[in-house]
Order: sequence, then structure tokens, then C-alpha cells
Amino acid sequence: QKEDIEVTLLPAGHCPGSVMFLFEGENGTVLYTGDFRLAKGEAARMELLHSGSRVKDIQSVYLDTTFCDPKFYHIPSREECLKGILELVRSWTSLSRYHVVWLNCKAAYGYEYLFINLSQELGIKVHVNKLGMFRNMPEILYHVTTDRHTQIHACRHPRDDECFRGNRLPCGMTCQNGTPLHVISIKPSTMWFGERIK
Repeated sequence: QKEDIEVTLLPAGHCPGSVMFLFEGENGTVLYTGDFRLAKGEAARMELLHSGSRVKDIQSVYLDTTFCDPKFYHIPSREECLKGILELVRSWTSLSRYHVVWLNCKAAYGYEYLFINLSQELGIKVHVNKLGMFRNMPEILYHVTTDRHTQIHACRHPRDDECFRGNRLPCGMTCQNGTPLHVISIKPSTMWFGERIK
């Protein structure tokens, strides 16, 4: 049997380019989410998920269930997390130019929102290992740098945690102009958060 199926790609909000698949055919409509991150109300603004003024009838949903666990019931919103991180980074970096922050980001992508907002709010570019990975995201290029002499780092090293224990950034920086750096680490991770909250 042959059947025409319409496939619509919807933004998943997980990392740049991530999508959810909406399959529509004679036998019904199916939504496959994969990894996704949608704030309350975002799905309501997706025109392609609607038919007229209502959500399309979806018979089946294949849902990413990574956080479908009671320990993850109270995950703060992205905005709440940004506010907390901003307050911490602002208070630390304002102590002196030798007070630096290392964003311990385990994945390559998905932190662009954080980098852009920190850079915009604090006027400090975020140090990354390479700019090439962001070449297709021109909106972030103004907010990241390969210059290690900045106060916010998201650089990476195979032994990140070992570097941090030695008060050394993964890029190797330990001091500026002979003055030792004071480094704090922030781990932006929902999984890490969920495993530690009661």
C-alpha cells in the first residue's frame, strides 16, 4: 500500500537546528518530539501545529521522556536560571578583573542563549575554543571570542574537572599579568540539577 504523508519540521528548542517531526496522513497525525525544550506557551505559538484556531488532532505522540521522573518536577524555567546565573556572574566578576567564571558546558551546542545573554548584560565576551562551530549562527559570533583574556570562559578540555581543581581554566589560564585567577565553576545542566534537588 502507498500513502502520501506530509512531514512538517517544528522547532524543538533543544539546540540550534533541532526539530520535532509532525507526520500527517490518511491514517492520522503523529508527533515525534525527540529531545525538545519548550517553555510554557511556546507550542501555542507554533502555527504549523494548528489548524485554524485549534491544535491539530494528534493520534500519537512519541515523546522524549528523559525528565519524566518525579525528581525533575520542579525544574526552574530558562529565564529563572538565566537570572540566577547573571546575578552570580555579575557579583563574582565585579570583584576584580582576576575573578573569572568557567561555564562547565558538557555538550558542544545548546548554550547559545546563555552565552548571548551573559555577554549582552555584562558586556563580557565568552571564551570558547573555536569559533568555527558557530559559523552558521552569526547572531552569536559577536558574543564569543577565542581571546583567553576575558572573565567568562566556556572553553573545554578532556580533563575539565581536573583543570578546575587546580584553579586552572581548561584553556590553561592560571593568571593574568602575574596575578593568580580566582575561578568559580557553573554547570548549566538540567540533569545535574535534577539529580541533586530533593
